[in-house]
Amino acid sequence: MSGRILEMPVNDWQWGHSDPAWAAALEAGKVLYFPQLPFRLQPQEQALLDPQLLAPKVRNISLDGAGELKGAQAEADTHRALTEMVGRFRHQAQSLVESLLPRYRGALRVAATSYRPMPVDSRRQSWRADDRRMHVDAFPSRPNYGERILRVFTNINPHGEPRVWRLGERFDDVVRTMLPRAKRYVAWQAGVLDSLGITKSRRSEYDHLMLQLHDQMKSDLTYQQQVDEQRVAFPPGSVWVCFSDQVSHGVLSGQYMLEQTLHLAVENQYDPGTSPLAVLQRHTGRALI
Repeated sequence: MSGRILEMPVNDWQWGHSDPAWAAALEAGKVLYFPQLPFRLQPQEQALLDPQLLAPKVRNISLDGAGELKGAQAEADTHRALTEMVGRFRHQAQSLVESLLPRYRGALRVAATSYRPMPVDSRRQSWRADDRRMHVDAFPSRPNYGERILRVFTNINPHGEPRVWRLGERFDDVVRTMLPRAKRYVAWQAGVLDSLGITKSRRSEYDHLMLQLHDQMKSDLTYQQQVDEQRVAFPPGSVWVCFSDQVSHGVLSGQYMLEQTLHLAVENQYDPGTSPLAVLQRHTGRALI
């Protein structure tokens, strides 16, 4: 693996100790990679490895914060089995993060858990939604005011196929390249989006700039072709964890993956100064929320 990756000597979802270097690497924008930490399916769950379970016109099957499964087309028994499988991954993913990073314990806000049974390269999407393009994550309709986006992924492909990612430049370098191109934040426009219900709350300047970084990266084909990148193949039976609002990434191929999103307030980081909010405030010289 590359310098963008920290390989983790962990083979249990509730590891017995932590290391300050792990938190430092994660918060500096590295991906924590667990090559020997499989998410084990129950024998009866093998039947759930079927793209036909995905409802039409949706990208993923997801378990929301209230425990309701969405995006599946299945009979009641299969629906319950999907809910149990995705819910078990949610529990194990949260246990992994809290055991390795005890400062986060009790501070994580659990968001949706997704099951992605479709092959990545079969999607036909707009450039803005195309996650094969290098990007950092930002939410168009859900302003988060600097709250971190921590994601846990596992490859459950039964055919030995890896999940292939592109990993790009450091977040500070992304900001240095893309921030000068960003459109100016206009407070009244943010207010209109909020009043019309296009956003869940008023978009802050931080949220505006993060969306600008996301869109400027994805729309620039020269950048996509020339940016320094490392391609990483995550095999079945492996797990990887990163702050996806900070790690420049794209996904090129793969099928059958589970993903857990966890949110963390900046003040609960080991080093809040590494957050995208802190980096953007240093570059702009002003408060952004």
